[in-house]
Amino acid sequence: MANSLVVRKGTSLAERNRALRAAQYVRMSTERQQYSIQNQAAVIATFAHAHNLTIVETYRDEGESGLQLKNRSGLIRLIEDVQSGKADFGHILVYDVSRWGRFQDTDESAHYEFICKQAGIKVAYCAEQFDNNGSMLSTIVKNIKRVMAAEYSRELSAKIFAGQCRFARLGYMPGGLPSYGLARELVDQERRSKGLLKKGDLKYLTTDHIRVRPGPPEEVAIVRWMFQRFLEVKSESLIAWELNNKNIPAGKGGRWACSSVTRILKNERYIGNLIFNQRSNKLRRGLKKNPPEEWIRADGCIEPIIDHDTFRKVGKIIEERRVDLTEEEMLKRFRKVLHKEGRLSPKLIDRTVGLPCIATVRAHFGTVRNLYRLIGYTPKRNYGYLDTRALWAEARSKLTSKIAYAIAKAGCRTVPGGWTNCLRVVGSESISIRTARWIPKPEEQYSERWSIEREVHLPAGWIAAIRLSKSNTSVLDYVLVPTDGRIGQTIRFSDSTRERRGILRFKTEDAIIRAITRRVAKKGALPEQGRNGCRRREAARTIRRPARAYNE
Repeated sequence: MANSLVVRKGTSLAERNRALRAAQYVRMSTERQQYSIQNQAAVIATFAHAHNLTIVETYRDEGESGLQLKNRSGLIRLIEDVQSGKADFGHILVYDVSRWGRFQDTDESAHYEFICKQAGIKVAYCAEQFDNNGSMLSTIVKNIKRVMAAEYSRELSAKIFAGQCRFARLGYMPGGLPSYGLARELVDQERRSKGLLKKGDLKYLTTDHIRVRPGPPEEVAIVRWMFQRFLEVKSESLIAWELNNKNIPAGKGGRWACSSVTRILKNERYIGNLIFNQRSNKLRRGLKKNPPEEWIRADGCIEPIIDHDTFRKVGKIIEERRVDLTEEEMLKRFRKVLHKEGRLSPKLIDRTVGLPCIATVRAHFGTVRNLYRLIGYTPKRNYGYLDTRALWAEARSKLTSKIAYAIAKAGCRTVPGGWTNCLRVVGSESISIRTARWIPKPEEQYSERWSIEREVHLPAGWIAAIRLSKSNTSVLDYVLVPTDGRIGQTIRFSDSTRERRGILRFKTEDAIIRAITRRVAKKGALPEQGRNGCRRREAARTIRRPARAYNE
């Protein structure tokens, strides 16, 4: 059973017979289920042996919830292979119905199975007590199992939420990260301190709890300065500008924004109050704001950083300056500013007194471009790339799945990097998949440029970017960018600066996937046992290479 996850590909007649070839799909929802994948694989291997099936492919999702298809790269790749005709197997083996998914709409679960059935591939649930043969009995039992899987998630969600509310009323932090200037303290059932938790640390004993306390002294001093400074200037934008001008990083290491300053000024944690359930995302159905009557409050459970009088004065200023405008009045004000300035931009809108902020613009008009269209303004900058953003997001997701698959075949293990389109290779480096967008060059600009948005997170390792052609309408090639994770919000480069910065270029998708696989295999590869029992490793090249352009 130890080798149940190993893919064996042979050349015998029996293995070429599609009806006797099978793929296995395994999934675990949390990293704490240490043996879930292995247990599933063992049961599947037993089922395959009993039915004379050869497992030739493995699709896996580790640490992914079964509520939605999104972010389940393994199942997405499985469905894509089935639909595209790449699947060279006649069976898909799954541990049980819940591993296929706990979809809240049972028709969705049936839909993905129907796609496989339509392609002539049978889905078998190895640990279930029924044979998925399409009979009336198996259909009824299978649908009941799907309902039970969905109901289990709903019941578990309700129980977890009830427990979170109970602990929040006692002054404990139910989950998430503390605000800027605050820290998480681990305490036992007698409220005795067991030390501070760093970012990423978790509690493992059910009798332990997490409390919030003042954090690093330098961050506490900045929070106090922000409240005092706001009473003087009454402007979050100015405070953010001053913090950025002094190179003081925000909570996540990025730059300060007006909205992040506002959140701190309105956060009651700084006066000692803990509020839970202001927003919720139950069963992954979308984030929503809850009314104040549903909030869970625990006043005075945190050592205050700001006195109540200062917090009340700041809150009064923020509340009194709020003016509710109709959309017609907003458009009228925007037209006045356009007539005066001759142009509009998000930065100009945010710093102009009397205009709604960009967040308000998006809430009322959808996008900034919709606002421009309503007031009859055509910006000089070309925003056409926004129309294809969804298309390239899908392309990045597919490239991520292909890279993960290639790395797994090389003998390495990957886990999600904690955010979209990022892979962390165990024992090696992280791979972030991005898009290098073409930037229209000014008249005086000699060479064309491309821009890679780092988004919120960017770990050290490599950035695999899809470089787009002129006007961002098609793929030009692919680039591999080394990064230490400390770069700015945007990476800009041209063909003349690409080689100097160590950015490698590849003509095809397969070429960059092979290059990435070689780079991570040396550090993260595990011995793989082939059909003849020999040990082998994927050949690997060194991580660092001379900065030069090359094609494969």
